[in-house]
Amino acid sequence: MAGINKVIIVGNLGNAPEIRTMPNGEAVANITVATSESWNDKNTGERREVTEWHRIVFYRRQAEICGQYLQKGSQVYIEGRLKTRKWQDNNGQDRYTTEIQGDVLQMLGGRQDEPKSQSKSQSKPNKPDPLSAAAEQDGFNDIPF
Repeated sequence: MAGINKVIIVGNLGNAPEIRTMPNGEAVANITVATSESWNDKNTGERREVTEWHRIVFYRRQAEICGQYLQKGSQVYIEGRLKTRKWQDNNGQDRYTTEIQGDVLQMLGGRQDEPKSQSKSQSKPNKPDPLSAAAEQDGFNDIPF
């Protein structure tokens, strides 16, 4: 039977994405995402919290999107799988790193590229939608479902 290797993370970026380009010209993004758990300690009654940091790598178009839209603190939903890769340090010693290879990236928390000074008061005044006004006249809103 085949195994399942699936990771789902919802958390916040700890730093700005690190974007690199591979020799073939494709983009690679490395991000670090924090997830936190909290609970009440049974012995002391104190609120406890532990934060776990996850290394995640994205390739190609998703890597480009990371570089364009994500920043430190961005909230993200990520699906991926655990991958372990081998590399050598400066002394020639083999090292291993386990990270999440991202397959799905969804940005959460709204748009962060809009200036916060823009508010609803600066937006266009609300005009009634002609279609919704016609629907009200036809009794469309009286339908019980």
